[in-house]
Amino acid sequence: MPEDITARSLDPAARNQLKTLSKENAEAVARHLAMAASIIDDDPARAHQHALAATRRAGRVAVVRETAAITAYAVGDFALALRELRTYRRISGRDDQIALMVDSERGVGRPDRALEVGRAVDRMTLPVDVRVHLAIAMSGARLDLGETERALQELDIPELDPDRAFPWSADLFAARAAVLEELGRDEEAVSWRARAIVAEDVIAGANGDDQWETVEIDDVAEEVVDVDAGKEPSDAGGGEGERD
Repeated sequence: MPEDITARSLDPAARNQLKTLSKENAEAVARHLAMAASIIDDDPARAHQHALAATRRAGRVAVVRETAAITAYAVGDFALALRELRTYRRISGRDDQIALMVDSERGVGRPDRALEVGRAVDRMTLPVDVRVHLAIAMSGARLDLGETERALQELDIPELDPDRAFPWSADLFAARAAVLEELGRDEEAVSWRARAIVAEDVIAGANGDDQWETVEIDDVAEEVVDVDAGKEPSDAGGGEGERD
């Protein structure tokens, strides 16, 4: 492990969960978790090995099991991801990885079960970004079942604002474009795909410090103007209706 990866390389909130461990063990676990986070995009298999090493040292810590789940998902081991996600949920009492659970159910070939898992959660209690990614996962499950129109309906949520970009917008716009392509509505799909690219580019530029940003999009072919920091959609607290 690189010497510059230390316990302080780990997010403070995650590091705080390691206080129940001995100092030496907490240091080792924190370094494994920090290493996994730093390389997961470039080397998910190696990141997963670091996550597994952390679980061997601190299997009862929520962030450790969460990291194991995320890295298992990244390497395509959806069955393991599900097991780790269930353990994380039991330890933490949180539903913030519910979208990953739904997608993992899809990964093991159970789209019907994926929909059941997603429907069992009160979306009104979820953070906005979690709620959006749950909608995307639910839409994917509908696509798996060949329910293309209903897949589009899953994405009809208050956060779908074509004229404003939030950190989750690129994923939401791209998901809508994919469903529209499946429906043969190619012109609409091209428009939403372009908006996804714009949203991704401008959020990356305006939001380098990972703080919430809102960006107004006048047109997908024009420059983005008017950046308002620290805002969420005014209707973000409203939940979207379930569709069976």
